[in-house]
Amino acid sequence: MTQLTGQPATDDDVVHLTVPADGGYLGVLRTATAGLAARLQFALDEIEDLRIAVDEACAMLLAVATRDAELECRFTVTDDALTVEVTVPTVRGATLPSESSFAWKVLTALTTAAAAGAANGRATISLLTRRASGY
Repeated sequence: MTQLTGQPATDDDVVHLTVPADGGYLGVLRTATAGLAARLQFALDEIEDLRIAVDEACAMLLAVATRDAELECRFTVTDDALTVEVTVPTVRGATLPSESSFAWKVLTALTTAAAAGAANGRATISLLTRRASGY
């Protein structure tokens, strides 16, 4: 899997959230995403785009998650970027949508960069969004 990163972050700049792999808990991740992006002074449109991208990434992962799984989300905050890495244990033989799928096009349109991978029974989607210059 390709690792997406902004600038180096300290441990104080990393937030970990773990929620049940259930659509009912995605609001927690959307809210955390918006709060951290606002802290970086992202524009309102950028915040909303990132919330939608996180929601879409989580939906992709929920489709391949094992029963009673937990969705782990790691937010890395740098001076001008927010990286969101979401991972979940997957059922045997599970695959994420291809990069030509509509869902993947949404992710790449709403973020600066996106990457996905699967290894050791887990699937991960990473999203990097840089704040627009001029703020």
